[in-house]
Amino acid sequence: MTAPAPQLPFERPNALELAPLLARLREEGPITRVTTPAGDPAWLVTRYEEARVVLGDTRFSRLRPDSEDAPRISESALHTRPAPTPEEEDREHTRMRRMLTPAFSAPRMRRLGGRIGELAASCLETMDEERSRDPERAVNLHDHLSFPLPVMVICELLGVPVADRDLLRGWSERIGALYDGADGAAAMAEFEAYVAAIAEEKRKKPGQDVISDILAVQAEDPSFTEGEMTRLAVGLLFAGHETTSARIDLGVLFLLSDTGRRDRFVADPEVLARATVEEVLRMSAPGGLGLTRYAREDVTVAGTAIARGEAVLVAINAANRDGRAFEGPDTFDPSRSPNAHLAFGYGGHYCIGNVLARTEMQVALTALFRRFPGLRLAVDARSLRDHSERLAGGLGEVPVLW
Repeated sequence: MTAPAPQLPFERPNALELAPLLARLREEGPITRVTTPAGDPAWLVTRYEEARVVLGDTRFSRLRPDSEDAPRISESALHTRPAPTPEEEDREHTRMRRMLTPAFSAPRMRRLGGRIGELAASCLETMDEERSRDPERAVNLHDHLSFPLPVMVICELLGVPVADRDLLRGWSERIGALYDGADGAAAMAEFEAYVAAIAEEKRKKPGQDVISDILAVQAEDPSFTEGEMTRLAVGLLFAGHETTSARIDLGVLFLLSDTGRRDRFVADPEVLARATVEEVLRMSAPGGLGLTRYAREDVTVAGTAIARGEAVLVAINAANRDGRAFEGPDTFDPSRSPNAHLAFGYGGHYCIGNVLARTEMQVALTALFRRFPGLRLAVDARSLRDHSERLAGGLGEVPVLW
């Protein structure tokens, strides 16, 4: 009798390590049959080379086919929302890259570093004030830096009121929930209505922001529908802070889980920040499902036949710790070079916001340890758990003292 396929997400006792079952499956083979959180079958890719193959192959789509028979990944609104046709998906993606590449270019993101530094300093000031009220009580780094900084930055970039960040946080958490589809769908509807209202105001009074830029393109392109515009803006708001927030938390956790590692970083954060962030990115892919793809046609990868319409989950966190691609893959080593991790994907869908995320992480870690060089965890790092019930994962709580 065939054993049932293991169901995602796998149990992960330590937020800084891979789920033991995920590591075991990677050693057994590059592609494994699994069961999604929604209970449907899927393929799980766990090795680096095969992950690059799938992510770089245009025969795989990012979006679930519009068919009742298509495998479901989870109940998250991001997995269940209506998908465009393959032709529409390709058209939207091409337009998105052409339209947003200038807005998220490396030079522009680097120039933004000063503003990100100002926002980080403001976050740390609030964090210090919170601690001064009760010096014996730990402060949650997530609430004071890891969450507010990325959301403030993406709000400013897109032209969304920063004062609404708690609304965005609530919607993001509900939309990303793996098991509550009805509430996630309601949150998505609220989120889309919010973005539509923002867009309507910007049509009347454009600003120097990305949503205004998107609307300017839409006004000149009759094929650019309202639904496409809303999907794009919502996607930017969601993706622009969720994973960066989780990675700042995990980056701090990596540095604080080893006093010597923290002290080396504190000694020269400006010099070490870039390489440290790359290693954090390699080792801290948040979430337990990976990147989703659907086969547009029958495909064979590493000897595994994947049928048209089947779901493929690319486990970035496992691929980034594949000993076939990285020496000492489970060792946190900021001096690692080269460090060709897959934290931002690979191929045509390589994350357009990668420079922004890197800049935010570098600024956040540098500012944090410059201001609080004696920062330490208030709990054992092994007691902190990743939110496996949410699409983007993340810790939600990093109690610190100084």
